[in-house]
Amino acid sequence: MELLTKQIEKDFEKNMTLPELDRKPVVKYFHPAGSATWLISEFDGKDLMFGLCDLGMGFPELGYVSLAELRSIHGPLGLGIERDLHWSANETLSKYAEAARQKGHI
Repeated sequence: MELLTKQIEKDFEKNMTLPELDRKPVVKYFHPAGSATWLISEFDGKDLMFGLCDLGMGFPELGYVSLAELRSIHGPLGLGIERDLHWSANETLSKYAEAARQKGHI
């Protein structure tokens, strides 16, 4: 599965025109055989992404992740990171982050 499409890149560009606190996540990535999840709201156009990162250890946090690194992850059964095709944001990234901190996960 392609993690980054042309449409997603356009959505990132549009998101960057909004004030930082108004930005919603554009895409959700997850590992199908684990609990790692990323809600990404920004992309530098090359490799660096910013969003809410939850590696499944109870400490979700806002931070940066490399697209190349996400593409290189292969866990049990050789499964890689996938993009949630049916997910769309209904809150800002900051609201997702606050809820995740309270719950301990996204």
